[in-house]
Amino acid sequence: MEIRHAEPADYKNIWALAEPVFRAGETYPVPRDISPKDGLAYWLSSEKTLFVAEDKTKESENKLVGLYYIKPNTGGGGDHICNCGYLTLASERGKGIAAQLCAHSLTFAKECGYRGMQYNLVISTNAAAVYLWQKMGFDIVGTLPGVFDHPGIGDVDAYVMFQAL
Repeated sequence: MEIRHAEPADYKNIWALAEPVFRAGETYPVPRDISPKDGLAYWLSSEKTLFVAEDKTKESENKLVGLYYIKPNTGGGGDHICNCGYLTLASERGKGIAAQLCAHSLTFAKECGYRGMQYNLVISTNAAAVYLWQKMGFDIVGTLPGVFDHPGIGDVDAYVMFQAL
């Protein structure tokens, strides 16, 4: 697997990767009926740097198996802390891709001079993500009660997670 900067040629495949996750509405705070244009814009906004994970051994046209963005968490006095969002192709979950994406993002963040990484909204019902982020060195530093409207459960908590770099 190769992790590299996203290129314009990747854009339709990025949407193909993200659409099922956005439509499910279980992990990302975006409208479940988000348009392809707006869904792609979510990943490609100017403050974000986008990376894709490509499996060159896959025989399909879309070889992307994951992606992540990194951006400053806030501006001004808080711009030394970054924020990331990750996504793994459903059929590829459990193969260590998210861990590789996270490790890559931590290295890249340090290279960029960030002094910490903060996840603002880790949905508590996303047990695999909570487990992985803790395994990767993140601590839950806050719980936001009932802030996420999960389509199958209703209001659930979300965590703020942090790691000093």
